Amino acid sequence: MKTLKGYMHGINLGGWFSQCDHTKERYDRFIVKEDLARIAGWGLDHVRVPVDYDLVEDRDGNYLEEGFAYLQKAIDWCGEYGLNMVLDLHKTFGYSFDDGEEESGFFENEAFQERFYRLWEQFATRFGKYKDRLAFELLNEVTDKEYCEKWNDISGTCIARIRAIAPDIKILLGGYYNNSIAALKDLALPADENVIYNFHCYEPLIFTHQGAYWVKGMDQSFRLPIDATYGEFARCAKEQIDYFYTDFEKYGQDRPFGTEFFEDLVAEAVKVAEERDVPLYCGEFGVINLADPEDTMKWYRMICSVFDKYGIGRAAWSYREMDFGFVDEHMEQVVDELVKIL
Repeated sequence: MKTLKGYMHGINLGGWFSQCDHTKERYDRFIVKEDLARIAGWGLDHVRVPVDYDLVEDRDGNYLEEGFAYLQKAIDWCGEYGLNMVLDLHKTFGYSFDDGEEESGFFENEAFQERFYRLWEQFATRFGKYKDRLAFELLNEVTDKEYCEKWNDISGTCIARIRAIAPDIKILLGGYYNNSIAALKDLALPADENVIYNFHCYEPLIFTHQGAYWVKGMDQSFRLPIDATYGEFARCAKEQIDYFYTDFEKYGQDRPFGTEFFEDLVAEAVKVAEERDVPLYCGEFGVINLADPEDTMKWYRMICSVFDKYGIGRAAWSYREMDFGFVDEHMEQVVDELVKIL
């Protein structure tokens, strides 16, 4: 299977230009140059930078030069420390994976779609020259499966318009159910050799999101050790959340959770990637900061061993805060060892 060279071991800079209050103070202080130096010192090869349209556009679609300047600064810092970068459009006008953003209409409104294309043309015009160390991610986490065919049409048009400006920059493409593995088979065939299939992985959700306040039905005091049995995982998932990804019980009630779960999880993704000769990239994966740090290490060790086996590039969620922060106090005792696993 093809690999995405230069984007094999990374981390997200979530909360800097996305899912934030969009103030100058936030942009100037949440991530600073020394953070990029630290990430490079960990031996990682790239960062994924989520970006809301609010950074570079006002509500009327006028471009904000100061926002583009912040992106230029991020690219320059990465270049200084030998890091590649994924520019991920986390929210576009009319669409966000997060209902709380109150964005709607993108998939139904051609004017919103045209605005999306024009923004990507701006990114391509301004930053396409960094093709050797920058990749574009068209849109974060399409939610509903009903958008599948429409998204294939929109993404295809967007790729074509980017290609007219930046003919060979790498473009990451994910699908429905929040960039699920299940959606990969329904993505349009890669338009060219520089399109990469992208998925996210927070499975099993009952472990990675234990106690999460935003998960419907979840008891915020709930905790689950990674060494629990598959039977316990199944029981807790049924009690705590409305769904779970797989049939835990197929592994046996009394068997401890293990790496075979992730082997089975990525099997279809690997099959699709091999059939279509396209690299795979996991743009987000991680464990909530409520989990035991040693258990978090075990989870990362398991999933990353499978990523390594199949040559899947990835970026952990997330460097600071966002309920998953690597450099937050909760992870102090394990972070130096953890980053060696990524």
